[in-house]
Amino acid sequence: MAEAPASAPAGSLFVLNSLDANVQVLDPASSSDLRRVPVLREPHHLVLTPARDLILVGDSGANEMFLLDPRSGEVRRREPISNPYNLGFTPDGRRLVVTSLRRNQVDIYRWDGTSLALEGRLQAGRKPSHVTFSPDSRFAFVTLQGEAAAIAIDLDTRTEAWRAEVGRDPAGILWHRGRILVGVMGGDYVSVIDPVARRADRQVTVGRGAHALFEGPQDGLVYVTSRVDSRITALDPQTLEIKRVHEIGGGPDCLTFDADGTIWATLRWTGRVAAIDPRSGVARVSRVGRSPHGILFTPATGA
Repeated sequence: MAEAPASAPAGSLFVLNSLDANVQVLDPASSSDLRRVPVLREPHHLVLTPARDLILVGDSGANEMFLLDPRSGEVRRREPISNPYNLGFTPDGRRLVVTSLRRNQVDIYRWDGTSLALEGRLQAGRKPSHVTFSPDSRFAFVTLQGEAAAIAIDLDTRTEAWRAEVGRDPAGILWHRGRILVGVMGGDYVSVIDPVARRADRQVTVGRGAHALFEGPQDGLVYVTSRVDSRITALDPQTLEIKRVHEIGGGPDCLTFDADGTIWATLRWTGRVAAIDPRSGVARVSRVGRSPHGILFTPATGA
């Protein structure tokens, strides 16, 4: 694999090494370690607060949330949270939704900018995994890995509003231009849900082990990782037709984008991260810890 240019915007790259139980903070330009933050057992996903002043890291194996400084990685505080696997803030920034893959629950928290307050808990079904939201913040959409479905949760009533069958072992989920896109790990496709009709009406083939979905910050392309075929597929934002395919060994899982639009991917099976030029596909691969999962770039000035 060719070497990508070493230059990168100033900032920090946060990588969750699930099997090493730490958060690795890297310099994106050199891929050198800035800090390693130990957690207790098994971090998987992370999210920036709406004010961009904290990073929330879910340590699912330890039932704990770590709140980190988004530039230095310093631990600001820790809070007990029940098996936090995936997590996300509503677009209005008022709620945090946390899925529990092992306890079959979805927790809904009120967020006031500084602290969390549990509003309710929904027994959602088998293996609630990833989460996305409607633009008006009324609904959360959660994949159920154990039920081949995605569900819509009314966040005001904290009840299941409807569900759609999508295919075996669904994982990543993304609200995109009035549609809900789901990566189907047990297949090789993205399932497209019409939220008005409340059913999946299309499949987009991307590669075996279709996993997580991310919207590019500059081009609007939808990027889909496929862990089995080990590729990242870029879809047209309107038609969902394939525009580019980046073949990258190691099982790409989660993505983040730096200020220049470079794609940063965790390579789950090989303990590495890759920096990929979205136009040329040229990549620079660096070693990190074991089973890297969640990843987030934060700029040097303001997150």
